[in-house]
Amino acid sequence: MALDPAFLDELRARTPIAPVIGRRTKLVRSGKYWKACCPFHGEKTPSFYIYDDHYHCFGCQAHGDVITFVMQSEGRSFPEAVEELATAAGMEMPRPDRARQQQDERARTLGDVLEAVQQSWQRRLYQAEGREGLAYLHDRGLSDETIAAFGLGWSGEGRGALVAEMAALDITPAMLRDAGVMRADESGTPQRELFFNRVTFPIRDRRGRLVSFGGRILGDGQPKYLNGPETAIFSKRRVLFGLDRARGAVRGTGAQADLLVVEGYMDVIALHQAGFGGAVAPLGTALTAEQLEALWQVAPAPVLCFDGDAAGQRAAVKAAETALPLLNVDRTLRFCVLPEKEDPDSLVRRHGPAAMAALVDGARPMGQVLFGLLSEGVRNPGPEQRAALRRRLVEVAALIPDKALASEYRSTLLDSFFETFRRSGARGGGRPAPVATAPVAAVDADLQRQCILSAIILEQPAILDEVQDAYCRLELPADLAALREELLDMYDARGELPSPDELAACLSRAGLDEVCARVHTTRGRRTRGQDDGDIFASDPRREWWHFYALLNVERFAAEVRADTERMCAGNLDEAAWQSLRTRLLALDSLRRGGNEADE
Repeated sequence: MALDPAFLDELRARTPIAPVIGRRTKLVRSGKYWKACCPFHGEKTPSFYIYDDHYHCFGCQAHGDVITFVMQSEGRSFPEAVEELATAAGMEMPRPDRARQQQDERARTLGDVLEAVQQSWQRRLYQAEGREGLAYLHDRGLSDETIAAFGLGWSGEGRGALVAEMAALDITPAMLRDAGVMRADESGTPQRELFFNRVTFPIRDRRGRLVSFGGRILGDGQPKYLNGPETAIFSKRRVLFGLDRARGAVRGTGAQADLLVVEGYMDVIALHQAGFGGAVAPLGTALTAEQLEALWQVAPAPVLCFDGDAAGQRAAVKAAETALPLLNVDRTLRFCVLPEKEDPDSLVRRHGPAAMAALVDGARPMGQVLFGLLSEGVRNPGPEQRAALRRRLVEVAALIPDKALASEYRSTLLDSFFETFRRSGARGGGRPAPVATAPVAAVDADLQRQCILSAIILEQPAILDEVQDAYCRLELPADLAALREELLDMYDARGELPSPDELAACLSRAGLDEVCARVHTTRGRRTRGQDDGDIFASDPRREWWHFYALLNVERFAAEVRADTERMCAGNLDEAAWQSLRTRLLALDSLRRGGNEADE
């Protein structure tokens, strides 16, 4: 039976070729790819190369994808090889389906329709009606060879000429509508051509099959760029312009062999003409998960090129957030930022390919640029902003499914956070100067509560894991803020605070003896004379939340209410519920007048 091409594409995407071949022959790294002694003919020097989605032997000329390899190495038929790989990938083999066969036939028909339209539009570009479009392409620096290689065309005036020309080929308006080149009214009846007075760009899938068109209007019309609608053979979120050509261009080394993701058609074409054959572009939208998967099938670390303006920053953040849940140790992203008011097309035309190559060579790994993207616009943040940013950094790292990789990203992001927004005291050098403290007698009620909050953490370090976000939000005087920064730095470096004795020694080495003595003295004044019946004696977490609430009862009640609503919506895990329960008890105690512990 004929198998759905989409099923086969997904099977290839789910089945990395190197591990399959590695079961039959020993693989050795060769730059970005692998090599081995060919399993199909005897040799002592490796000439069998394994790329991201295919293999090639330079000795016996064996060539193919992962399905072909199983067929050739195990003597299986095509259906047998597909079934074996599908089973290993956890995919269910499609059953014979008459509707699917009809859909495949329809897809082939739509492809034929698009090819007929393409021939018409490509021909028109060189006729009198396409003179303006051809002049535009020449003015953009494209050669006739590049124009022909990409199949650029001219759509005409949209006054029925295309319909008449296609009719001579037995292509009906309904077929043109289904292929995405005619608009339909509410009843589905074809009404008028979608593309008119536009330079046209054929859009091909990764195998080079024509699936749709894009068009650029000349003059002041809107929209400037227009893509065809979703059809039976075209899904905008799955296709990248230029990927069919880029797959074969990224086999070498250097910037011109990198897989580059840029913004639009003209950027891709200009870069290809300048020698950057790995350039591709999404179709007027942010990068999707499906497009990222397609990129990683070609190269493990594509370079995303963004404008240096605010829109470029937003696009970079969006791409990063889409990519994070898909990252693993074998695939990542790199980023390069273009000079202000430049795009790849203009950069190459004004400054030459060397300027673009320098930018690509300087592309930075995602782990290095992510902090800058997420903290853009944050200047001299207060405690609330720092706490919010820090929480976001941790949440972003947690999106990565590979736990080891997520931990590395978390450490990298938090290291950048501390270096950028926390105090810059000496670490590991001479003994830091002690932080000045106010006399204990001078503290007011709120400052006394802040001291007690700090002292509880020094005595019960394990509670920081639960209270750190609230602790970060506190507006503290300089000495208590310095103590907090040291505690949070230590927590993030180790993943937890050490025991109270070891913690005291670390804080002493950091020059914080006086502030530690102060908070312990303040807490001692409050607790002196209390007996074992103290309501907080067995629950330091509840005690911490009690004093935190006393600083601003209304704010505390609002925070508890918000978390209660999230819990009711099913968005809190068990640990979050335990924390919420403790805060509810503290709030209930306050509402019933239980503030005697503060007296």
